[in-house]
Amino acid sequence: MVGVLEGFATIAIIVAVGWLLADRRVLDDSAQVNLSRLAFHVASPALLLTVMQRTSLDAVLSANLVTSLISFAIVVCIYLLVARFRWAGGTLGSRLIGSLSAAYVNAGNLGIPIALYVLGDVAWVAPTLLMQLLIITPIYMALFDSDARGERPTLGRSLRRMFSNPITLGAVAGLLIAVFDIDLPRVLAAPIDLLGAMAVPSMLVAFGISLRRGPRPATGRAAEHVWTIVVLKTVLMPAIALGVGLALGLRGEALFAVVVTAALPTAQNIFTYAVRYRREVNLARDVIFVSTFASVPVILAIAALFHWLAGV
Repeated sequence: MVGVLEGFATIAIIVAVGWLLADRRVLDDSAQVNLSRLAFHVASPALLLTVMQRTSLDAVLSANLVTSLISFAIVVCIYLLVARFRWAGGTLGSRLIGSLSAAYVNAGNLGIPIALYVLGDVAWVAPTLLMQLLIITPIYMALFDSDARGERPTLGRSLRRMFSNPITLGAVAGLLIAVFDIDLPRVLAAPIDLLGAMAVPSMLVAFGISLRRGPRPATGRAAEHVWTIVVLKTVLMPAIALGVGLALGLRGEALFAVVVTAALPTAQNIFTYAVRYRREVNLARDVIFVSTFASVPVILAIAALFHWLAGV
């Protein structure tokens, strides 16, 4: 339980710093955009390279990864179906942000401490983290780039966009380093680590600025959209992960891990993508904000349930 609270407290404090800096007029809207650009083009690729090269691939290829991927796909399909009837007329970029907000979990800066303190091992969150980095992110980045250029997504264009996007390049570079067991010289590894360390703080400070400078979260006509996504993310997704995990034979700690991971809130990365591509910035911000608070009691309830079942 301590790990859940520590993870959320860390995020809240850094977001509060961003809010305070905006409130005191030290940083403004342009700072939010610049921090997001820094995170997208420099810090996040460096962080992904670092994470990928240090992750054991043996722990990734498992039923845990399959469960996470299936759960993601089901939630995305449900969101797109609901959005087609409830919020018709949205652009491809809007649907991309909405679906990511509903299914892309905060497996990094929040998932890692929760995996360590609640699940007992960071390896439990690795399959979901890498699934998002190696499969989901490259596909979505290609679609975002096509939407931004007004192009119709095709396989050729998507592949070109996929491997020219800094986020994808960082993840792929880290994977290649891990696969071929390359030992980067310290003169390269040290600055990459330092740049990667800027990613999460940059995202969170930019997020805090948006909370102070933008409209109040989850209000007005967008409230229904926000709360629908939050329910999909924090309630339906862990329930789906539970069902899929049971169907694939997961039990005990393995099942507990995929359900807790699925209940994590929407990742801050989605806000960075929304700012970068100028698509549904307020929606991404609001869903991240609300889902972060909503996921706390959900994760605590899941932990209590599995603890009770283990004792039965």
